[in-house]
Amino acid sequence: MCGIFAYLGPKNTASEMVIEGLKRLEYRGYDSWGIASKTEQGIEIHKEVGKIGEIKPTDLNLSSSNLAIGHSRWATHGGVNKRNAHPHFSENKEIVLVHNGIFENYLEIKNHLKKIGHNFVSETDTEVIAHLIEEYSKVHTFEESVHLATKEIEGRYAIVVISKEENKIIAARKGSPLIIGVGNDPNEYYIASDIPAFLPYTKKVIYLDDNQMVTLTNEELKFIDFEKEQEIEKRIIEIDWDIESAEKGAFPHFMIKEIMEQKDTLSRAINQEQDDIKKVAKEIEKAERIYLVGCGTAGKVCMVGEYLFAKIPKIKVNFAFGSELQNFKEFITKKTLLICVSQSGETADTLEAIEIAKEKGAKVVSIVNVESSTMARASDIVLPIKAGPEKAVASTKATTSQLAILTMLAHACNGGIQNGKQLLINTASQINDMLNPRYEEYIHNLAEEIKDVESMYIIGRGSNYPIALEAAIKLQEVSYIHAEGFAAGELKHGPIALISENTPVITLAPNDELRKEIISNATEIKARGGYIIGISPTNHEVFDFWIRVPDVGHSSPIVNIIPIQILAYQLAVLRKNNPDMPRNLAKSVTVK
Repeated sequence: MCGIFAYLGPKNTASEMVIEGLKRLEYRGYDSWGIASKTEQGIEIHKEVGKIGEIKPTDLNLSSSNLAIGHSRWATHGGVNKRNAHPHFSENKEIVLVHNGIFENYLEIKNHLKKIGHNFVSETDTEVIAHLIEEYSKVHTFEESVHLATKEIEGRYAIVVISKEENKIIAARKGSPLIIGVGNDPNEYYIASDIPAFLPYTKKVIYLDDNQMVTLTNEELKFIDFEKEQEIEKRIIEIDWDIESAEKGAFPHFMIKEIMEQKDTLSRAINQEQDDIKKVAKEIEKAERIYLVGCGTAGKVCMVGEYLFAKIPKIKVNFAFGSELQNFKEFITKKTLLICVSQSGETADTLEAIEIAKEKGAKVVSIVNVESSTMARASDIVLPIKAGPEKAVASTKATTSQLAILTMLAHACNGGIQNGKQLLINTASQINDMLNPRYEEYIHNLAEEIKDVESMYIIGRGSNYPIALEAAIKLQEVSYIHAEGFAAGELKHGPIALISENTPVITLAPNDELRKEIISNATEIKARGGYIIGISPTNHEVFDFWIRVPDVGHSSPIVNIIPIQILAYQLAVLRKNNPDMPRNLAKSVTVK
């Protein structure tokens, strides 16, 4: 959530570069934006409410600058207006700051600063940090003042600060991502919340870790661990991403591009180091208690994993949302294993679950898309899903890759890693046959038929019950239609009361031992007027609309979610919603 981009270097187009960088971070979700540029006249700030996508730097009459910082804000403290948009000045207008995250003890510090004469113009916690740095700067250097402020701030955050008097950028992080791009020109640097922001300029990066601060000048990079109070060395890493993977190309939206990329991403996920899979399987086998932990869509993936491990190796694993694990911390010991699932690897609630596990001495495995993320660096073993940049807020290709890795792990625990891999290779091959214009057009016809409904429901059994829940998330996120997923066996315990004439009910009906039961549930719904949309390898007379999927055994959760991803996208477009940036949502939820 929120985006940060900054530039310091020899080019005098820093302001324009920051605007373009913020555009590449639009997928993170935001409602206002702003930039601050250091010029010969001082620091110029420009803020706006709304989207930056159509803005041209030439429209803003920006002065030449070789140092600028920018921010796209998703409102937390204070309403959506220019006053609350970042960047924020200190009271003396000499320090400017942008900030991601939550400053938890800001009211206490704000009240203290008010008592000693500070006046605030916004409702944000961010402005308080700028004033706090100003207060320290009365007796300390700029760098020392930021350092002292970081020791006083509580919460998860990333800050980037500049001063009117000095040609440098200072940045610090604790729980919210910040990455430094090392430019191709001498002493040229970028700072961003995510790599795609500076990917057109460089592939050389330095990852800032928690409790670390960096000072960038025209002469050097200086890193400090502000918890250990010491200077540290950091290494430059060359990433293998390319700019094409982070752009839409010929597709109208990132969401449909990423859905179609599942032809390739599933194969990449399967192509794991066998030794790493076996290593995790051994940790699972020797653990006394296992938790699968994730949030949102990743949480539903973990729920599927609970069923896969019960069915394939017959191992009991526990599922918990990241935000809920604290309720079970008394059961976590040195013999516990956490398997954490995330696209970004920066999800605040999951990171907190990892902290709880580490405090108890438990081992942590992460299944993530960003190998350099905080979650990956905090884990004992990392299984990368290798999906490449996923920029649409609604996760698609990362979801199926995560499901594939959990499926392979379940088979590995049963001594059948090659069987699992072959199953997934076959699944990937058949997905390749699904993702074509004819299939998309077929689902578009369904979307046209149901685009004006107020509610729809999804039912599943076994490992497809969590997929029913995930299907509801997808439909809610981008179409804004009320959607709910249910365990089909629970219908007669209450939810069937929701069915009226022509209510769409998506039925996930793989060719497994539960097929007869879910068909029976669909029949009950149809008898009460429901409109049955069957997602199944074979048609059935109860289906009013049939969407064919491959018959792939334990991989059915993977193939069953894909047509719903397409349906959600088509509904969003037909209802004139932006499928890439749904209202009120952000790609990476880095605050609790």
